[in-house]
Amino acid sequence: MSKKEELIVSGVWMPDLGDLKHNWGWLLALGIVLMVLGTIGLGMTFALTLASIVFFGVLFLIGGGVQLVHAFKCKGWKSILWHVVIALLYIVAGAVVVMHPLLGASVLTLVVAWSFIAIGILRIMIAIQNRAVKYWIWSLIGGILAVIIGMMIIAEWPASGLWVIGLFLAIELIISGWSYIFLALAVRGIAKEA
Repeated sequence: MSKKEELIVSGVWMPDLGDLKHNWGWLLALGIVLMVLGTIGLGMTFALTLASIVFFGVLFLIGGGVQLVHAFKCKGWKSILWHVVIALLYIVAGAVVVMHPLLGASVLTLVVAWSFIAIGILRIMIAIQNRAVKYWIWSLIGGILAVIIGMMIIAEWPASGLWVIGLFLAIELIISGWSYIFLALAVRGIAKEA
């Protein structure tokens, strides 16, 4: 009997979940923990923003340091000077962000806001080009909402730099938590059927 034939139960194909079907509880627990952390994060978006920006700055410092060390190990390479310049830019950017996290959060928030606007405009264009496709309106609505969110962030800038990044991280944790919870429950259901 083949592996695929073993996964057919009562005429319905069941995905190969490996050990996950026996350990779905851990996935459920991970989802719950992420949701709790995200909910806590909603109450402390300023602190979450600062922590994430400082972490981002530290990653830049480490990345720049590693690139600088690597540049000196590449003797004779034509582009070594540019490699050193890039490494130094990483280090300077990381140092500025670590020493001035509010400035870093403010600049990053502005970049995020303009990215939302650009992405929203592109989604609107895609939706209009695909009007013949069923449910195209949802792409249009998504694009309009992205533009509105970007404009709202810019309208509150630079104050929005104090909370936007933390809010997005908290929401991401909550969404990830819900995803893992529903995945765990689905796996549990599949495991029971098998």
